[in-house]
Parts: sequence; structure tokens; C-alpha cells
Amino acid sequence: MGKGRLEAFSDGVLAIIITIMVLELRAPHGPSLAALRSLLPVLLSYVLSFVFLGIYWNNHHHLLLCTHRVTGSILWANLHLLFWLSLVPFVTAWMGEHPFAVHPAALYGAVLFMAALAYLLLQRQILRSEGPGSVLAAALGPDLKGKISPLLYVAAIGAAFVHPGIAYAVYVLVALLWVIPDRRIGRALARQPGRDAAGAA
Repeated sequence: MGKGRLEAFSDGVLAIIITIMVLELRAPHGPSLAALRSLLPVLLSYVLSFVFLGIYWNNHHHLLLCTHRVTGSILWANLHLLFWLSLVPFVTAWMGEHPFAVHPAALYGAVLFMAALAYLLLQRQILRSEGPGSVLAAALGPDLKGKISPLLYVAAIGAAFVHPGIAYAVYVLVALLWVIPDRRIGRALARQPGRDAAGAA
């Protein structure tokens, strides 16, 4: 299978996930801005999850730019990632409806943790296929952000049992770590003969 089909399928699934999330939003019962106040936790949960999905979409795109051959293990690792991302609308809705409850905040972190592990697994399968001397291997280097993020999710899950607000703060921190697009792969591709920076963006 060519990587174009894999990327198109993944983009389609992510688009559906975002669509499901936005369909969960309900208009306020009243016509005033004050009526939005009760929906604020739901809106904030949606924004946070939208940012996370956007981060995965962006990084997934850059990851596939370095992929030349799609193996069976890459296909399954990609489906594994999409499975955990497909649960984001569910945990987002639950957390939005019960913003100060322990278990929704903890489960939200658990889904993000599993998605982060799934992304690292997909990355590893691509590295195995491309080889240690590949552009991706050179671009990722020690990949500190990729390794720190799951640890922060574990900390957030534990913190949710102390106070959900602490867990939310950690989730926002992880999002801020990743919200700026990762330029490592783009720079590595731009250094390749026959490619320019525009084609690697």
C-alpha cells in the first residue's frame, strides 16, 4: 500500500472524529451570553481536544513525509493510534459534562496516554522500516518531547484523584509543548538533495 492511501484514510478518520466532537456541542437554552456560562466547561473541553487532535494530525503528516514504504506493522500501528484517538470525543463529552469529577478527568488522561504510546509505536515501526540511517531517525534524535509527554499524562491521571484542576493544567501544559509545529522533520527533509523547504513543510 502506498503511503498516500494511508494518509488519506487517517485524515478522513480524524475529520470524522472532529465532526463527532462538534456535534456533541449543544446550543444554550437562553438567548443571552449568560446562558453560555453553563456550557463553558463543555466548550473548553472541546477546544482542548481539538488542539490535541490538530497536533496529532500535524505530526502524523510530518511522520509520513519521511515514510517511503508502508509495511503491515505500520498499518496496524496506525490503526492502533486511530483507535485511541477515536475515543477522544467520548472522554471529551464526559469530562465536559462533569468538569470537576475525578474519573472523567482521569479517563481523559488515560486515553491521551494510550494515544501517545500508540504514536510512539507507529514512529518506531516507521523507524524500523526506514532504517537507522533514515531522515526520520536523524530528525527525531533523542525525541525528549515524545518521551516526556506520556510521563506527564501519568502524572495528570494521578493528580486527577487529588484535584481535577491539576490534571487539566497538566493537559494544557502538554498541549502547549506540542502546539508549535515540530520543525525537526521539515528541516531534515529540506537538507535532502532534490528537496526544498517548501516541499518539506
